[in-house]
Amino acid sequence: MTAVAVTGIGAIASNGQGTEEYWKSTVEGIGGIAGISRFDASGYPAKLAGEVTFDAAAHLPSRLIPATDHMTRLALAAADWALDDAAVRPSDLDDFSTGVITAGSAGGFELGQRELENLWSKGAKYVSVYQSYAWFYAVNSGQISIRHGMRGPSGVVVGDHAGGLDAIAQSRRQIRKGTRLIVSGAVDGSLCPWGWVAQMTDPRMSTAADPREAYLPFDPRAGGYVPGEGGALLVMEDLAHARERGARIYGEIAGYGATTDPAPGSSREPGLRRALTIALDDADVSPDDVDVVFADAAAVPELDRVEVDALNRVFGAGRVPVTAPKTMTGRPAAGTAALDVAGALLAIRDGVIPPTVNVSRAPGYDIDLVTGSARRAPVRTAVVLARGHGGFNSALVVRGTR
Repeated sequence: MTAVAVTGIGAIASNGQGTEEYWKSTVEGIGGIAGISRFDASGYPAKLAGEVTFDAAAHLPSRLIPATDHMTRLALAAADWALDDAAVRPSDLDDFSTGVITAGSAGGFELGQRELENLWSKGAKYVSVYQSYAWFYAVNSGQISIRHGMRGPSGVVVGDHAGGLDAIAQSRRQIRKGTRLIVSGAVDGSLCPWGWVAQMTDPRMSTAADPREAYLPFDPRAGGYVPGEGGALLVMEDLAHARERGARIYGEIAGYGATTDPAPGSSREPGLRRALTIALDDADVSPDDVDVVFADAAAVPELDRVEVDALNRVFGAGRVPVTAPKTMTGRPAAGTAALDVAGALLAIRDGVIPPTVNVSRAPGYDIDLVTGSARRAPVRTAVVLARGHGGFNSALVVRGTR
């Protein structure tokens, strides 16, 4: 079976723009959650987010800026950084041998917001808000492929907060079918009035006023998650081809599993544990081989309990380090899990597990949660877990190359 390697990472989040800046802040426990500045959120119950203030003119050609929205600009920059990091130009490879597969969940709201403002201010007779929302996903992926001449298999996966893992898994499938290189992952988020109102229909969103108390998974004070924006895009290649060109290799996408939860009210077990075991089996990895789990970390007591139960049934109580660095950035919708995959690969590179900030303990949850400060430890194999609204569960195994 073809091994699939990651040779480039482009990460962007509220605590750092660019992979190394993001990772430095994350290892040092520096958060980016603060009051929203992009619009007046004073009248909303929730006022905090992991906002990315981005100078597009400093990173992108001026011709792209009028034709794109904020989230697409972040994605274009992340793709540029990932390809530069991989030291590869898709235009140098065979036609149709490179593609772009990303995930989306919330980013289209900004386009819809523009359409609504146009309707209100100009009295437009018809504004297709929903077309704008759906069109965003194709624009996000399509702009990257057009910019870099990537004409091979491309697409967009929609799986809410689990989508970033699903896109990476779909990319692995395409590379195993013969595609040379794919840019994959997700950059997402929605910080505009319309998107904010839509997100607040979810009771799992935190309304805390203090950034230090707003996102506390596995903590008795937990009151929901904080939205963010950003994510990560990865350059994925056939491992043999990557070695042939002398690429620096972060690690291998070794295993993947996905499930859906049973219907509400069912007596059946939630699907997260099964997704995890499927991913481990796919990677041919035993639980004892796993060095760290990047948790989904919903910060909702009943969902945190489901995740802890899944971990303890697979690994044994407290037998694997668990971390949730997203407490520093918020959850950038589909970009959430992709950012964790970047973190897992960097943890393998540097031998360090980033902390779960603001959570000083995990009473009532028998897990080895990394809190306070980063933990130095050899990391060979890491698992990333993600869940999306509607019952999506995904798990991804990454490991250092053999």
